Amino acid sequence: MSLIEKVLREARTIAVVGLSPDPFRPSYGVSHYMQERGYRIIPVNPGVAEVLGERAYPDLESIPEPVDMVNIFRRSDQVGPVVEAAVRIGARSVWMQEGVVNEEAARVAGQAGLDVVMDRCLLKEHQRL
Repeated sequence: MSLIEKVLREARTIAVVGLSPDPFRPSYGVSHYMQERGYRIIPVNPGVAEVLGERAYPDLESIPEPVDMVNIFRRSDQVGPVVEAAVRIGARSVWMQEGVVNEEAARVAGQAGLDVVMDRCLLKEHQRL
């Protein structure tokens, strides 16, 4: 089983950092697709109260339940603090969306025992499998 297959099989709850309420944004489309396939989506966006019918949280530490995967829709230079928070909350994996590359953040996550997927689209990879 590939790393991507493992991450997708083990994740049930996905915190989406940078989830936009705008249906035309990639973060919304990817999250809506995953939600329709049975994954629990938890929006992380300090600017909104709810997205996709789920309460939004200002940051990962505010989420009151365990998170399996942290899906990151942020610029590559903003990923470090998100990954550090993912480690602190005990997430099992971090997924950096297509175009998001941060080798240092990936190293930090890997050293903490998290599975890391970088520069890949969650929706495309789920469809491929």
